[in-house]
Amino acid sequence: MKKFFISLTAPALAFVFAIAVTWILLIATGHNPVSTFKSMGSYGIKPDSLTLTVNLAVTYYLSAIAVAIGFRMNLFNIGVDGQYRLAALVAAAVGGVLHLPPVIDVALIILTAVVVGAIWGSIAAVLKTRRGVSEVISTIMLNYIATGVIAFLLTPSLLAVAVAGSSNIGTRPIPANGQVPGFKLLAGASEQVYGMIGLAVIVGFGYWYLLNRTRFGFDLRASGLSATAAVASGVDAKKMVFRTMMLSGAVAGLVGIPTLLGISYSYSLDFPTGLGFTGVAIALLGRNSPIGVAFGALLWAFLDSSRQILDLTGVSKEIVTVMQGVAVLAVVVAYEVVRRYRVVQQQREVGKHLGSEHAPVEAAVQS
Repeated sequence: MKKFFISLTAPALAFVFAIAVTWILLIATGHNPVSTFKSMGSYGIKPDSLTLTVNLAVTYYLSAIAVAIGFRMNLFNIGVDGQYRLAALVAAAVGGVLHLPPVIDVALIILTAVVVGAIWGSIAAVLKTRRGVSEVISTIMLNYIATGVIAFLLTPSLLAVAVAGSSNIGTRPIPANGQVPGFKLLAGASEQVYGMIGLAVIVGFGYWYLLNRTRFGFDLRASGLSATAAVASGVDAKKMVFRTMMLSGAVAGLVGIPTLLGISYSYSLDFPTGLGFTGVAIALLGRNSPIGVAFGALLWAFLDSSRQILDLTGVSKEIVTVMQGVAVLAVVVAYEVVRRYRVVQQQREVGKHLGSEHAPVEAAVQS
């Protein structure tokens, strides 16, 4: 129990520090911090705001888990943004031409997104294992390449069609058989929670089970703690890199699915972007733990939904971005402080234990 509370200390300290910095900035810019935070809080707990919070948290959680899989092996998959957007485009194009029973239709759309994400993620793995290219550089560049591929494919001569009533273009709409209806979370809400919220729960449980109940998860954690020791124990480093990046990409392919099947039903020019980079921040905030990432995703989503009221109060919404950025920076420092505290505590306990064992021997020598 003590260890659990110590683990909560780092994000708590980081959040308090972020609020303090934001408080100072609000005062410096001539705004009242109390009224600002009060407005955000009261707006954030409205039924529609809470619905938006849950919907945002679902996509944030999937993105953060995709990043966390790589982080557990000290692999930095910065390419989640490109992986999920390309996967959503191809999945939307496939879904637009399918006319199968609902369950099979949805399953094929999800499978398409997973396969595309895994393939795109494996490119960085091949570059790293065969040519020694840093996955940070390759995944960042693959984001730009994915953007170009999407722009090429999303044209009227290929996958795009005109969206009725606007100048927007997108893939052919997914028919009703491929859609997943949502549901009302709270009374009085005009919006619905994504029907694919269960997908995030399944991914979270699968991530926990993989890490803690499988040989692959053990090898993954061992490689992250000490690659040299893992290799010495028989772990194939290159295979682990390839499998981990493919798995991270596969989960990344799911990030756009709740939005695609729950509200947009098509991949168009205004499809949400930037979720991959948000996932990096939330994975750091949640320390790659399935439960920690869930709390981080909900907190991040709450701040994003409650910030909408700030325009009416004369406060720039970017103040929330500042708070989020400071929280991520602070949590990295806080985790290091907590880690050092644990090391000191462990050293003291070992010292006490050794001291109690040596006490009878020392007493006999003195006598």
